[in-house]
This record gives sequence, C-alpha cells and structure tokens, in this order.
Amino acid sequence: MHLSRFSRLLAVLVLVSGGAALAQPQPQRRQLHSYQDTEMTLEERNAARARPKSNINAYTKDIKVKEEPIPWKAIGLAVIAFAITAPFAWRAYKGTTRDIAAANTFGISSSRGGEDAGEQ
Repeated sequence: MHLSRFSRLLAVLVLVSGGAALAQPQPQRRQLHSYQDTEMTLEERNAARARPKSNINAYTKDIKVKEEPIPWKAIGLAVIAFAITAPFAWRAYKGTTRDIAAANTFGISSSRGGEDAGEQ
C-alpha cells in the first residue's frame, strides 16, 4: 500500500515537472528584414554581387593559421620500436606456423607426405 502511494506521487511529480518544463515561454525569434519593399538600382545590384561573400571584413586577411609541426620524435620512436620488435615477432610467427603445420590432421602435410608414400 505504501508503494502504491509512492508510485502515484512519483507519477504526479513527473507529469507536473514535465508540464512546467513545456510551459516555459519560448524565446522570441528575430524577424528578418523584408527586401521586397526596397528597390535596388542596377548599380547597387552589381555592387552587391561584386562584394565577396566569405570575407566580410579585412580582419581575416591578417589571421595566420598556426600549423602544427610534424612530430618527428614520436615517428622516430615508433620506427625504433617496430625495428626492435620485428625480429621477435617474425620468430614467433615462424614457430607458430611450424607447430600448426606439424599438428595438421586434415589434408596432406609435408611431414606426413613421405610416410604415406612409403606405406603404399
């Protein structure tokens, strides 16, 4: 019985808080200026078309984009790490392939090929 009261109270609180969140006033949207009322002359239209659309002011011409330097130390460290671990990885790969080839029970293996040929 206590649980049902709690669940009812929780449901009412959720509905009230959700309704309060939805009832908040929305921000006013700015009205766009209507250009249909104003007539532009041919010269004004040509001047508007000639203006650059991306660079609004001359400030963007002075901004220099900072280029990040190439991390040569990190690249060199990675090359050294790969050079050190490559022989060990190659030795492990060769040992594993030899073990798998020796344990191959399906098909013809190079180690079993001579035994089967001698028996026939």
